[in-house]
Amino acid sequence: MQYDVIVIGSGPGGYVAAIRCAQLGMKTAIIEKYNTLGGTCLNVGCIPSKALLDSSEHYHNAAHTFTTHGIKLDNLGIDFGQMIKRKQEVVDANTSGITYLMKKNKIDVHVGVGSFKDKNIIIVTAADGKTTELTTEKVIIATGSKPSSLPFLKIDKKRIITSTEALTLTEIPKHLILIGGGVIGLELGSVYARLGAKVSVIEFMDGIIPTMDKGLGRELQKVLKKLGMEFYLGHKVTGATAKGKEVTVTFDNPKGEKQELKGDYCMVAVGRIAYTDGLGLDKIGITVEERGRKITVDEHLETSVKGVYAIGDVIKGAMLAHKAEDEGTFVAELIAGQKPHINYNLIPGVVYTWPEVAAVGYTEEQLKEVGTKYKVGSFPFKASGRARASGDLDGFVKVLADATTDEILGVHMIGPRAADMIAEAVIAMEFRASAEDVTRASHAHPTYTEAMREACLAATENRAIHI
Repeated sequence: MQYDVIVIGSGPGGYVAAIRCAQLGMKTAIIEKYNTLGGTCLNVGCIPSKALLDSSEHYHNAAHTFTTHGIKLDNLGIDFGQMIKRKQEVVDANTSGITYLMKKNKIDVHVGVGSFKDKNIIIVTAADGKTTELTTEKVIIATGSKPSSLPFLKIDKKRIITSTEALTLTEIPKHLILIGGGVIGLELGSVYARLGAKVSVIEFMDGIIPTMDKGLGRELQKVLKKLGMEFYLGHKVTGATAKGKEVTVTFDNPKGEKQELKGDYCMVAVGRIAYTDGLGLDKIGITVEERGRKITVDEHLETSVKGVYAIGDVIKGAMLAHKAEDEGTFVAELIAGQKPHINYNLIPGVVYTWPEVAAVGYTEEQLKEVGTKYKVGSFPFKASGRARASGDLDGFVKVLADATTDEILGVHMIGPRAADMIAEAVIAMEFRASAEDVTRASHAHPTYTEAMREACLAATENRAIHI
């Protein structure tokens, strides 16, 4: 079978690349080793975690805030089995949607492990061992990533688990110990904290979500403490063992003193590493970085082998579904002879706790490091009429603008619907808008997005109206 492009991996980067290639007139195939399309994001990542986050938030509100709204409930309880069932139904609907899109765009789907025979011939090995050879002009590697671990810690997938197993538990943990205070751990930790679990977070760095603005981390920690979550920051995990239904996690505090926690589950959330197993990269002369196993690419996302591209989690940069999607579109259009672009500084990051956390552009720490003079405008949600009406008073929007030109350099927010609100900041920054430009655009009242305008007003000669 002869193709113009073969995409290996059907996650957000892979399936978007395949669809865009097909739209541009290329005969396209996609290879996926699992029986369902969508990769980590749709099957065991973004989509199922958001389904559980929404379900747990509904329960938490019913238990803690409904009475404030004049809503009374009797015998409130949790049907955890139904919660997990609904999560799977959401996953199934999304993955079947990708299957439909492949058919709609006339993309051939080959199920099995794809590996290079040479740069133009891909061998697909099915689960039963049967092999098929596909010939192609171009290849896009989009095989994603998998959870990483600590070298001294064995994950048994029963009591010492990763995010994958945390999505399919059959019971609500009594005490969930999280190793890692990053996005994945905090999202799933907040799910179980809302459902009544005790959640303890052990983080090596001195703050949670350490790659984001420090102010966001401090505010999120304050909010999560209200859920009963406890934090051990600046602590180094030294081991974790499971015996029966009990897990013991040992760690050193900042003074080097030994400590331990006991719980019924321990979730290891210390990041992810690129997944390139079985690709046969050595057969075509591609090597991966020892740390993180990432594939090196040039500014066109082409590997050291001409005609072979790589996108998403297998290359440098943030491991985000929307980054992979943008890169998939970028490569497809590049192959077609177009001149696409990606501004990596303007790819937003989001944490889907409640309140949500979102950011784009530079942090204050980064601007200080390079010596850029900037000004800050901040607006708290407790001063927002819409937030007061919904009872979502935690958080703020912070805008960083160039001190001389007023160009927006970074936007950092924690609050209701921040994941959606950040899009306004991305668009503004893509067009190099100034803080004043945003203030002169009408924002509907009452809305959460008024906080973005007020923060820009605060950055513009301290002109915020409602504080």
